[in-house]
Amino acid sequence: MNVSTSTNQLPAKPNMMRNLWVLGAPTILEQALQTAVLYVDTAMVGHIGAKASAAVGLTSTVNWLFNGIFFSMSISLLSFIARYTGEGDMESAHRTSAQALWVLLPLSIIETAVSLGISPVLPKWMGASPEIWHEASLYFFITSCPMLLKGSTVIYGNVLRANKDSKTPMAINIFVNILNIVLNQFLIGPGTPITIAAVSFVIPGAGWGVAGAAIATAVSQSLGGILLFIAAMRNPMTTLRGLSLVPDWKLLKSCLQVSVPLMGERFVVGGGYVIFSSLVARLGTLSTAAHSIALAIEEAFYIPGYGMQTAVSTLSGNAVGRKDEKELHEVAKAGLKIAVSIMTVMSIFLFFTSPFIMRIFSNDPDVITLGAKVLKIVAVSEPLFAVFIIFEGVFHGIGETRTPFLFAIFTMWGIRIFLSWVFIEKFQAGLTIVWICMVADNVCRCLLLVTWYRMKRWKKRLGM
Repeated sequence: MNVSTSTNQLPAKPNMMRNLWVLGAPTILEQALQTAVLYVDTAMVGHIGAKASAAVGLTSTVNWLFNGIFFSMSISLLSFIARYTGEGDMESAHRTSAQALWVLLPLSIIETAVSLGISPVLPKWMGASPEIWHEASLYFFITSCPMLLKGSTVIYGNVLRANKDSKTPMAINIFVNILNIVLNQFLIGPGTPITIAAVSFVIPGAGWGVAGAAIATAVSQSLGGILLFIAAMRNPMTTLRGLSLVPDWKLLKSCLQVSVPLMGERFVVGGGYVIFSSLVARLGTLSTAAHSIALAIEEAFYIPGYGMQTAVSTLSGNAVGRKDEKELHEVAKAGLKIAVSIMTVMSIFLFFTSPFIMRIFSNDPDVITLGAKVLKIVAVSEPLFAVFIIFEGVFHGIGETRTPFLFAIFTMWGIRIFLSWVFIEKFQAGLTIVWICMVADNVCRCLLLVTWYRMKRWKKRLGM
């Protein structure tokens, strides 16, 4: 999996649409497969019953929060690597890539201790119905055990992408996610009867339900973390060979300064998701199940945006390294064209097919009806969500993380959480109103990011 250093540099005036596709398409494919696996998980667990869906979905936001901490530090590394690459300083880019080890180790130790410690009481804290406490705790505990290797997947995946290698993370994740599907089959259900050409047989299954889904996820993610670390050690731009293993405290401090606002944003947003899920949990198991399934379904429809986001971040960092404002604007414009066009088409598809899609994941008619209703609501906002994703990627790439952090505080807590609480507690509103509050959060943050980008005050700090 060695990657030639010649692939790590793009032309000074790149064809933005082409280079975004070169860097972003593997990530889109990778995330699409991850979402397909999530769909399989959700569908297989969903057919066990609404309680199982609620148990798995309840703690997904907390997992997102912990993964967000790894993501924040990986984006700070990406920002510096991309900037050094744009300047042509490949030695500094290599040294920065190597510091990923000292980001991964302390974070994973802290996150493992915290996540395992809170797992017995987390569902109760989130206000879930007692009937799902045990399975929700078990699922969270099992999926939190390989935190070191989950962190390796996030951090080394983005370090490789920052060095223009998005194909290796894609290939590894394809293999790992196929493994996850296979393990799901053998661990979740009691067995699947198959008839081919009048020959009947049963694919065996352990029948472990929610626990089986958790084990399949933990095992596959662990393997992914190991393989990505090996891939990074074989890449000449990310290997530790020939470099000192002593932490570069000056560089780590600079990365921390960039990542703290982004980490704060992840805490604010991730914590908001946890509170948001706890508010939904108060609406009962039916709403929790419909909410969890609908969130999983929606994830597939913003894959193109997030697939492009890392590519936009990398090329934005390159442009800043070259002090080329025009190139930076070309990156943003090209990213918007790709993400908005694709996500608009997908949002139309989601709006008209949501009831059919919900039937894939649940056989409960009430869950299907409620889930389809909220999916129609969110489908209307997907094009603006694409704009938000791309501008977020631009700011990540140039290291401008403080102002987006402040925007996140305002929209998540001032709009999504506060309004949801008011409608649920004071007006006994249902899940549809809560999802309208969620959409309002995303739309407002989109408008704020666009306004901040157009004001251009952030250029002074970058010397552009």
